[in-house]
Amino acid sequence: MGGDKALMPLGGRPLVQWVADGFGPQVENMALSANGDAQRFAFLGLPVLPDADVQGPLSGVLAGLHWAVAEGATALVTVPCDGPFIPPDLVPRLCLAAEGGHPALAQTGADVNPTYGLWPITCLPALEAFLASGAVARLRDFAQMQGGTWATFPKGSFANANTPQDLAALAEHLAKPA
Repeated sequence: MGGDKALMPLGGRPLVQWVADGFGPQVENMALSANGDAQRFAFLGLPVLPDADVQGPLSGVLAGLHWAVAEGATALVTVPCDGPFIPPDLVPRLCLAAEGGHPALAQTGADVNPTYGLWPITCLPALEAFLASGAVARLRDFAQMQGGTWATFPKGSFANANTPQDLAALAEHLAKPA
């Protein structure tokens, strides 16, 4: 997208601020997984967790799980920085789907949204082994290996800004009267 996606503006705020504002009320503690200069996110007042960044989003999940263990948490919930509109019931639905101690990923119809997920801290040793194995590091694959389940959401629950066109469409959505 021609820059730091998390800091792309939408409605006068960076994408990551939208995410923090929608996600923060649903969790006890929050951190940001990001590489590079952590100071660029100082305005959020959150810990910034660097990762090895060699295995895609699972590297961020690994860094987050280590942080969650240190925080005394039983699970980590992940959301992407480019998904500004967090469903207000994201965490409760993921928790219900994860009963039994397995990861849970968000799903809308036939579409899986694997960056929205709940990862029990008990997954940490298996994730370390999975990443060390050289396997193709896909969130969905790892979750399924751990007995992962799906939390079902209504169609249209997740909108991501992957391209400038996506960002423009989200801005148009904001501009429409409610």
